[in-house]
Amino acid sequence: MIAALESLVTVMVVVAAAPIIVAFLPGRVPQVVLLIGGGVLIGPELLDLARPDDIELFSNLGLGFLFLLAGYELDPNLLRERAGRLAIVAWGVTIAISLVTVGALDLAGLVDAFLPVSIALTTTALGTLLPILRDHHLLEGGFGRFVFAGGAIGEVGPVICIALLLGHYGSLVEVVGVAAVAGVAFGLSVLPRLTTGTRFGRVVEEGQHETSQTTLRFTVLLLVALLFLSAEFGLDIVLGAFFAGMVLRRWHPGDVESLERKLDAVGYGFFIPVFFVASGLALDVDSIVEGPARLIAVFGLLLVVRGVPALFVYRKDLHRIRRVQLMFLTATTLPLLVALSEIGLQNGSMTSQSAAALVGAGVLSVAVYPLLAVRLQARALEVERASTNEADDL
Repeated sequence: MIAALESLVTVMVVVAAAPIIVAFLPGRVPQVVLLIGGGVLIGPELLDLARPDDIELFSNLGLGFLFLLAGYELDPNLLRERAGRLAIVAWGVTIAISLVTVGALDLAGLVDAFLPVSIALTTTALGTLLPILRDHHLLEGGFGRFVFAGGAIGEVGPVICIALLLGHYGSLVEVVGVAAVAGVAFGLSVLPRLTTGTRFGRVVEEGQHETSQTTLRFTVLLLVALLFLSAEFGLDIVLGAFFAGMVLRRWHPGDVESLERKLDAVGYGFFIPVFFVASGLALDVDSIVEGPARLIAVFGLLLVVRGVPALFVYRKDLHRIRRVQLMFLTATTLPLLVALSEIGLQNGSMTSQSAAALVGAGVLSVAVYPLLAVRLQARALEVERASTNEADDL
């Protein structure tokens, strides 16, 4: 107990210090980079002031909050728009490139976990990107819808692949599990309508701003329950969290804007930064130092396999700079790489060196690719203003 509290205190020092340090650094470095780097610094391989096992529950809840907020912000109607259809096409191209590339590397004896690595190269960390995208206004306007659709497909598609292809049980059980979690989530989305006008509904609505904080408590209950249900079916907890977010979007319990602010406060104020620090704590630094070439190769493959298709798929809808931004953003990933590395280690298909390279490449992608996209924002806005002025002149 004392050791766990000591680890948590040390982690919270990093969490509290990160935004202060970022404010004094040039270049608007994303907080995520400081949080992960701080985790590495205080982790067992350097200062040994905190251990990942001591904060595992908080870390899992942080991962859950990341995907709950991502699922909440995803409008299902977006996937039926052109942005959504193009995102699906881009992800399909990514799958094909990934299978061919990883298959060739597997035949050459350079890959020791074909399926986990193939899925890893198709992922996008929309949940991780959200705070960066919000801070730099990259979710605004038409471009924001392309970013959100691409990120959402890059999360939902791989999560379903993980559940169906890499679960704990047979594939049929996994299909039933996904359907069951989705069914429960849909059923929960109907409940608020059934309680409208009842005494229960009035109690919930009246208590949302009081000390009872009813809507926030039921939201956390929804998240934890779907995380538990996903774990029971042997599915990745990310799936339950994402479904929880989509359900929450349909609830609309009372003052929605107030609930959103509360979720941001709880998620981004505590649980989510703890997850990022825990990712740094768990990073196998020694394996990365001993074989950096593997990490660099995965880092490059993420851009080529996941990012580059955006340059071609969106060529009729976005100008060149926006496509380059989208390339960098869709190639950013981390949480699913952590999950895939853990699955590979558990089933024996992946060595610790490969797992460390996978997670390390994800950390590097979070540190580098969004920063490059942000640096291009001013130029992208200039191009769009110039296009608008030309149109006005005509």
